[in-house]
Amino acid sequence: MYHEPRIPGNTGSAIRLAAVTGARLHLVEPLGFELSEAKLKRAGLDYHDLAVTDVHASFDAALGALPSSRVFAFTTRAATRYTDVEYRSDDVLLFGPEPTGLPDDVLAHPRVTARLKIPMLAGRRSLNLTNAASIAVYEAWRQRDFAASPDVT
Repeated sequence: MYHEPRIPGNTGSAIRLAAVTGARLHLVEPLGFELSEAKLKRAGLDYHDLAVTDVHASFDAALGALPSSRVFAFTTRAATRYTDVEYRSDDVLLFGPEPTGLPDDVLAHPRVTARLKIPMLAGRRSLNLTNAASIAVYEAWRQRDFAASPDVT
């Protein structure tokens, strides 16, 4: 799940990631671009028809569509590593907008199960959004032995 993404190329790459892994992509509005934007289409190549993407009017609307899912918020301000979680098929992997990350009100939302981090060298700010999502999606999928559909969102 991308919370208020701003850069169309990153979201296009996320569509491609969803297509090749079988994950479902949830986008929380407002988006910083139009879904028809050329940069989004170019980054997703011809994978748009192979991915399942849902757009939600708000974070609460997105959570309402996934009432029993655990929500893991990815942030550099976490203590728990993403590899320390045993992922389930209906888990939500939540990522914030570029370049700010998830806002405090989202990180403090009662539906957020845990905050997770992807380790980096000291002094580095962050990874590219879709690079971070790829790392997390592939770890969740690996834990499920690369089942035909990871069902991780």
